[in-house]
Amino acid sequence: MAAIMTSHRARPGMPTMAGLHPSTPQPTDLVLRTQSRVLEVAFDDGNRYQLPFEFLRVLSPSAEVRGHGIGQEVLQSGKRNVQITAIEPVGHYAVKLVFSDGHDSGLYSWDYLATLGARQDELWGAYLERLAVAGASRDIDTTPGKAAPSCGSGHTH
Repeated sequence: MAAIMTSHRARPGMPTMAGLHPSTPQPTDLVLRTQSRVLEVAFDDGNRYQLPFEFLRVLSPSAEVRGHGIGQEVLQSGKRNVQITAIEPVGHYAVKLVFSDGHDSGLYSWDYLATLGARQDELWGAYLERLAVAGASRDIDTTPGKAAPSCGSGHTH
């Protein structure tokens, strides 16, 4: 299994995106399963993970989600039905996932994907706990900075 990479900018316990190093597992297969909404990733170390789209979206390595330092994370809500609409390779070290809600700024390194897979249960549980504490929902997007729907009358609903 890949070592969990941490840095001084990461929230304690959260994986960080790291560059390649000799122990970085390399993907042997990436399969986008749109019906079941999972990205299946197999690595050359024998590990294979099925990562739900929602899980990947709410744990995006982007600054928009993670912030620029400890305590600046933005809790993502309302992502239960998000889709991945495209996967774009980034060199030989990562992929950029494009989500149906327009989010496309996170680069998912091989290290990061392997860490998400290895720690999926732990990270998902922590996310659900944060949602509960915030009184937020997987179904309703209350992410700060999101515009409320408008009917065009000058007020929001």
